[in-house]
Amino acid sequence: MKKILVIDDDQKLNVLLKDYLIKFDLSVTSETDPVKGLKNLKKINPDLIILDVMMPGMDGFEVCRRIRANSSIPIIMLTARGEVSDRVVGLELGADDYLPKPFEPRELAARIQSILRRGRLDTSADIKTSGVLSMNLKNHKVVLADKKVDLTSAEFEILKMFMNRPGMVFSRNQILEHLWEIEWDVYNRSVDVLISRLRQKLGDDPRDPLYIRTVWGAGYIFVGEE
Repeated sequence: MKKILVIDDDQKLNVLLKDYLIKFDLSVTSETDPVKGLKNLKKINPDLIILDVMMPGMDGFEVCRRIRANSSIPIIMLTARGEVSDRVVGLELGADDYLPKPFEPRELAARIQSILRRGRLDTSADIKTSGVLSMNLKNHKVVLADKKVDLTSAEFEILKMFMNRPGMVFSRNQILEHLWEIEWDVYNRSVDVLISRLRQKLGDDPRDPLYIRTVWGAGYIFVGEE
């Protein structure tokens, strides 16, 4: 059974999620205090974190920032206002997904399952390489010039998609469908944020890219190196 940690000051929502997600074989632990949630993170050792943005004492952005300083555990952020700016900030800080409140519990469950599926180990021992960049699909490890690169599950999936099909142009909608298995016509700037984060971690200059090149009006392509 996968473990979910919910950090949200809405106790009623926490109880609702616990009762609902058990149907999907998901065990939920909740914390209404973000400081306590951070403190108990190692003890709980969750497979995924659901994190509210608007909380007293410490907002979800700061909690996300602190988690990402030491961990790549998948994070879904809940944004009460659903504003694009909130979503962009969350993604830039390393969140894997976001969901505006109010939301349908079934949609949240679908997002959780999608992210957890992405995190499962491949049965193959396939290793993709491009110059000094290598990706192990079995243990989800990415190495650049003998140094480990810590990627979120979304960043890993984008890189895997690119390295599986070098030279192919992927549109923003194709990338979103691959990540979340639904069409996101309204908001595809999240792809740009994720690509920007991935480039930073790979030390890839968009003006002279070694790995990911922008194809204006079309999307992105993995050029790689010999």
